[in-house]
Amino acid sequence: MLSYNTPISLNGQNAGPTAGMSARPPLKTIGNNGSANGVSSHDAVSGTGRHAPQEQHIWLVTGPAGCGKSTVARYLAESLHWPYIEGDEFHPPANIEKMSAGIPLTDADRWDWLTALREASIRALDQGNHGVVLTCSALKRKYRDVIRVAPYFTPNLHLHFIYLDASEEILLQRVLARQNHYMGANMVHSQFEALEPPTPAETDVVRIDVSRPAEMVMADALNQVLHTIDGIQKDQSQ
Repeated sequence: MLSYNTPISLNGQNAGPTAGMSARPPLKTIGNNGSANGVSSHDAVSGTGRHAPQEQHIWLVTGPAGCGKSTVARYLAESLHWPYIEGDEFHPPANIEKMSAGIPLTDADRWDWLTALREASIRALDQGNHGVVLTCSALKRKYRDVIRVAPYFTPNLHLHFIYLDASEEILLQRVLARQNHYMGANMVHSQFEALEPPTPAETDVVRIDVSRPAEMVMADALNQVLHTIDGIQKDQSQ
């Protein structure tokens, strides 16, 4: 089984160019200082060569520690030619120190972090990108609601969540296998204690089963994204 901690391949192809597509530009990542690495993003292109709509999209990949947020988000960003924001990089040093010591973050620890992620996403779109992919645990609904403020004053902006779903036992095994990461295995249990899984009322959430091999998860996530974008494009054209 392919590890969630290693570069992803899909159907035997490297996570670089997908079969039948030209080479993708380097992945553009946006750091906490607002700077971006790589080239300007291009319109998202599906496997059929169709361009994504001119509407703008924020895709937030969520879930507890060990679910594969960074792996899935990086794959989507590269496939869609969109910038990528790694949420962990926006934590202030005090938050990282607490998590490294196995101390769960409080709501007060998270508000500024969530706001910074929302603002970084909007800045990425203001630079002319049609979409952005970011990671954030977003364990509680009220955390997700902080990000949901983003489209309030931008009618053509669509916010979507991808919730990576797996049991605590599976995620604990994955975190134990990770190296050089401040999020220890003891944080998995505390995150599940705080977790409020998305409810059916949260219609902007796509749920992905990540107990499966990574190749299947990657394909499922990308298909869900393209299907959602295509549906919005059709609605806007009517």
